[in-house]
Amino acid sequence: MTNNSMFIEQEAKNFDDDGRPKRTGTFVTASAHIITAVIGSGVLSLAWAIAQLGWVAGPAVLMAFSFITYFTSTLLADCYRSPDPITGRRNYTYMDVVRAHLGGIKVQLCGIAQYGNLIGVTIGYTITSSISMVHGHQAKCSISNYPFMIIFATIQIILSQIPNFHKLSWLSILAAIMSFAYSSIGLGLSIAKVAGVGHARTSLTGVTVGVDVSASEKVWRSFQAIGDIAFAYAYSTVLIEIQDTLRSHPPESKVMKKASLMGVSTTTLFYVLCGCVGYAAFGNKAPGNFLTGFGFYEPFWLIDFANVCIAVHLIGAYQVFCQPIFGFVETHCCNRWPENKLITREHAINLPFLGVYHINFFRLVWRTVYVIVTAVIAMIFPFFNDFLGLIGAASFYPLTVYFPIEMHIAQSKMPKYSFTWIWLKILTWACLIVSLVAAAGSIQGLATDLKTYKPFQTQD
Repeated sequence: MTNNSMFIEQEAKNFDDDGRPKRTGTFVTASAHIITAVIGSGVLSLAWAIAQLGWVAGPAVLMAFSFITYFTSTLLADCYRSPDPITGRRNYTYMDVVRAHLGGIKVQLCGIAQYGNLIGVTIGYTITSSISMVHGHQAKCSISNYPFMIIFATIQIILSQIPNFHKLSWLSILAAIMSFAYSSIGLGLSIAKVAGVGHARTSLTGVTVGVDVSASEKVWRSFQAIGDIAFAYAYSTVLIEIQDTLRSHPPESKVMKKASLMGVSTTTLFYVLCGCVGYAAFGNKAPGNFLTGFGFYEPFWLIDFANVCIAVHLIGAYQVFCQPIFGFVETHCCNRWPENKLITREHAINLPFLGVYHINFFRLVWRTVYVIVTAVIAMIFPFFNDFLGLIGAASFYPLTVYFPIEMHIAQSKMPKYSFTWIWLKILTWACLIVSLVAAAGSIQGLATDLKTYKPFQTQD
């Protein structure tokens, strides 16, 4: 064998069948990505959500969203390749998947829903991380969140230079560990509170009309709680991008389904425990964020450590959700202006202890601007609970339910009006109603906050 042929053979081993760099993702890395995306700041509002819905509806809604999310994620995983889920051609993004199976205007609608959601999530994580940083035991209520948003944005400017999703595994694993840490701390402190002072006032139907809230507040808060729970399970926006990191063997769809089962079942366990035990600890007065809403005061060091874990987790989660945005814009620009050296040229830089890093000036400037813009928007729009509910409600139906089901129907060539077709359509319409109800609750909450909010003043 000649040296030239050996070189060609070695190069072939470094690339997949589609000519892209060899994918090395596994069940472990995919599970870490999913857990990082799913166990987010939504877990912090679950005690409040259960308090609005009560012991009957609260856990039932949690389990329902858990099942729906896992079921539709398996459908979406099968659509990564087309037309066959095992041997078909790869689709690299959610929009590519919709283009391959549905086409038409639905591709653009998917892009608007997906990237609008991703942008909203990154703004929300900037807000939540700054709240976690500012609310230590010694923090005064008059301390502004803005300096902490700037700190968070500075860290993200550095991390945003990670080239793509394939290089994020270490950050996702760290973030997943942090999410387990602060969820466990919240759960442990809730159990300690229940054991110490007994159950707070709870009920089968949640907050009581005439005692805790008015009749209209009960309705709106229930709607908002449904949105918060929907957001707590949202990861379909990045599922295809995660699947695109997996190695070819075993088949990506099979590994992704196992990772989805692991991720969703693990987070559901934590959600039910944190939500239900948190409700038992605080009752109908459960705060919207049971770690940073001054739900606990002691032990002070443990609360501070939990808030550090939240901040570190959200730093990683921010990258998981913004990498698809970066990839979309950069791929579009490379295809639009392939001769532009500013966009396409990579410059090798030797970094001490890190080896060679390839810097691209367009990537450096565009990603930095994106982080700065999201931080500025977060400063102008610092609402936590209502913001979470609105994002969840707006994205849950199209991205988690509608597109996966429609693509499954198209891929499997399912007969119209068959039994399976009918119940899938019923599920689709039921989730649309849930999303509209949750969006209404969140919009009402935002409207209420806007009446009393004064921008660029210190936040509690």
